[in-house]
Amino acid sequence: MKITIFGLTISSSWGNGHATPYRAILKALHRQGHDVTFYEKDVTYYARHRDFKECSYCKLVLYSDWGSVRTGALECSADSDAVICASFCPDGARIVDEILDLAVLVKVFYDLDTPVTLASLQRGETGYLRPEQIREFDLYLSFTGGGTIDELMCRWGARMTLPLYGCVDVESYARVYVPIEYCCDLSYMGTYAPDRQQKVETLLLDPARQLSSKRFVLAGSMYPWQWQWPANVRRFEHVSPGDHAALYSSSRLTLNITRNDMARWGYCPSGRFFEAAACGTPIITDWFEGLDQFFDCKSELLIAKSTEDVIAAMSLPDSELGLIAARAKERTLREHTGEQRAQELVAALEQAASRSSSPRARSEVA
Repeated sequence: MKITIFGLTISSSWGNGHATPYRAILKALHRQGHDVTFYEKDVTYYARHRDFKECSYCKLVLYSDWGSVRTGALECSADSDAVICASFCPDGARIVDEILDLAVLVKVFYDLDTPVTLASLQRGETGYLRPEQIREFDLYLSFTGGGTIDELMCRWGARMTLPLYGCVDVESYARVYVPIEYCCDLSYMGTYAPDRQQKVETLLLDPARQLSSKRFVLAGSMYPWQWQWPANVRRFEHVSPGDHAALYSSSRLTLNITRNDMARWGYCPSGRFFEAAACGTPIITDWFEGLDQFFDCKSELLIAKSTEDVIAAMSLPDSELGLIAARAKERTLREHTGEQRAQELVAALEQAASRSSSPRARSEVA
């Protein structure tokens, strides 16, 4: 199958959660024999923190503006079995218009930010997708499940909507040598977001203030570094994907925090869950609806609502934490890998192709 994708970024993991799941899925598609081309706008902030400019598992096209690649991109798309336009793609709505005019077998929108998209659609502020474009896609894939699926179909008119959740690249995430600079009792990796910061205070910084003898790591960009940080919190503005496994392997526990927009809809597992679990690191996380569809919250994760919950989890013996981590790793390698998501993607594309070529399906849409 030939697939063309227009997305935010695959070349840089700085300040975004798109690059690593894209890489996991595209590597698996390549191993399965599919041909993928990924178009990415060459924006300054990713260019400064780029992990690569080309890769072996897909053709990466970096472009300065849409006009410079429009002709070749549309030719590539027209020759594809499926074209995927994705959330937060720069000039995305304009590109969607061009793609929807093509006679491509399957036209897909992949939303890696569905709750954010739904909120911005209501405000009329979505630059990468207009409401009337949604019903024109053969398939709408969502990084979140649950109520977002119903909302997309019932309110916004999506023809066919399926979840395509985050995942882990098992080639890149496994237990590795522990570098001294990352060693800590509790780590947290996540870009600064105002609607997540109160949880960062409650679940990371307040425990650090109370446990002055423990070591904490915060890795993420765009934080106001002039704040008064606890002295036992070591900060990294960016940890490249090549070092993610080292950070997780160096952490006695690691923390997951969900943005409020995501948690409100639920069924929104961050890819960080699967990456940390694949490295065999015990995970403390806040709760959201549907979390128990991905992990057993009594035996594979530690749930925290308060500072005291985090401190209690950190006091557990290594033997108990090891069992929790081992069970989460087994579940992840069985259900949440890039290989698994690539298979789900191909099955969804085949299902959408069957529906779009069906006279009855076209009549129902009309």
